[in-house]
Amino acid sequence: MELQVLVLTALSIGFVHTLIGPDHYLPFILIGRARKWSLKFTTLVTIICGIGHVLGSVVLGLVGVALGVAVGALEQVEAVRGDLASWLLIGVGVAYAIWGLRIGLRAGEHTHEHDHIDDHHQHSHHHLGSHAHVHGDVKSITPWALFIVFVLGPCEPLIPILMYPAAKQSWGDLVWVTLAFGAITITTMTAIVVIMSKGLLKINFGFLERYVHALAGIIIAISGLSIMVFGL
Repeated sequence: MELQVLVLTALSIGFVHTLIGPDHYLPFILIGRARKWSLKFTTLVTIICGIGHVLGSVVLGLVGVALGVAVGALEQVEAVRGDLASWLLIGVGVAYAIWGLRIGLRAGEHTHEHDHIDDHHQHSHHHLGSHAHVHGDVKSITPWALFIVFVLGPCEPLIPILMYPAAKQSWGDLVWVTLAFGAITITTMTAIVVIMSKGLLKINFGFLERYVHALAGIIIAISGLSIMVFGL
């Protein structure tokens, strides 16, 4: 019965923690939409980053358990990791927004009038060079940047949850609690990303479409800032 309570607690906390933390899904939804990633690729990036996100705290928790480190000390380490991850998310968002604004401005078409002896015509062009495409592909550094941010980002509730069965030397319970928390966190992240990405794929932002990268970067930076300010 005690194990069931621990697992249910891990599932509940993992679900709520992921749901109220926009950093768990907004970066994938917005960058996936901006870079025109397929839903399959966006889902894959989300799952891999989710695994890295959970494993970072699991490893820290297990090291703490093995060394007998107090819960308070580990929570302080997690707090530092959380601040670092928030700053990184803000930095990635700002950098992406600046790059996106540059791409959007260069993508604006201009119409020129041309008069010849026997002809008058117009033509339009933009300032994007042949190598300025922004198609999302596996070689992009964006998935790697997201992965690093998520590995550094802590799962704050996991450490206290892990410590309770560990203090009782119940390693079987420790494994089950870890698996439950990790599974619900990654599943919730993925489900939200898939559902919201499907909706965004159908939306045409009109003239704002060329600024979709900048908008994505701004919202990602805001989500990082909200995590830092409100502790989501």
